[in-house]
Amino acid sequence: MISIRAAVDVDYPELLEIWRRSVEATHEFLTAEDIDAIEQDVATYLPQMSDLRVAEKDGHLAGFIAIENDTIEMLFVDAVMQGLGIGSTLLSAVIEGRLAVRVDVNEQNPLGRKFYAAKGFVKIGRSEVDGEGHPFPILHLLKTQGSESVDNE
Repeated sequence: MISIRAAVDVDYPELLEIWRRSVEATHEFLTAEDIDAIEQDVATYLPQMSDLRVAEKDGHLAGFIAIENDTIEMLFVDAVMQGLGIGSTLLSAVIEGRLAVRVDVNEQNPLGRKFYAAKGFVKIGRSEVDGEGHPFPILHLLKTQGSESVDNE
């Protein structure tokens, strides 16, 4: 069973480990140096998120999601637990009751693109660089209330 709860301070080190395992498994376009540098940013961002939720499966942290002002800032599932519905459960927890939700996904992350497309997100824009100015193209996606979704995670 998957349960969702608010993150607490003691979760941050393990969430950072989950982030790293997830990124190493899904972001093949990043070098080890890129991941090391981005990890420092993520470690700074986690405590700043006003709505950071974690998923637990069988008593273990399995993933997390952060949403700010109807924008998903982070959604990561532990690499060893992907494909078990954890990402879908996290996403459902934050989109419930919202008229529209935005998210950015790396264009070079086909699994992430497929996940969001299956959940009814559509492309509304593209940037050549990520939010920190790195040369990793970003797709800007939007899901509005009533968007069709197919759950084939």
